[in-house]
Amino acid sequence: MEDELAARLATNESVFREINEGIERGQWPGEEDRPVGFRCECARLGCAEVIELSVHEYERVRSDSRRFIVLPGHERLEAEIVVETRPGYLVVEKLGQAGEVATDSDPRG
Repeated sequence: MEDELAARLATNESVFREINEGIERGQWPGEEDRPVGFRCECARLGCAEVIELSVHEYERVRSDSRRFIVLPGHERLEAEIVVETRPGYLVVEKLGQAGEVATDSDPRG
């Protein structure tokens, strides 16, 4: 895969990650274990699918800036690998240039 395409995919996914950061901030204290609807963080144009997981589960994924949550079938194996299969979603990790863009664009620094 071209580095430019990999970078574009990672940038698209980073936008959805920022949306999910806002969803997470909007939760009340003490609700960290209840299911919340997060946006699929895939690179598909027009994807508006929702993945339900708890804030604690989302935080576990977000502890690594190269990792994203996506629906099964939304993974892009030319730019990422599946590192976990969970009920209802996958955790993918960006590789190479895509991983660098994901790390550089992480709003948590």
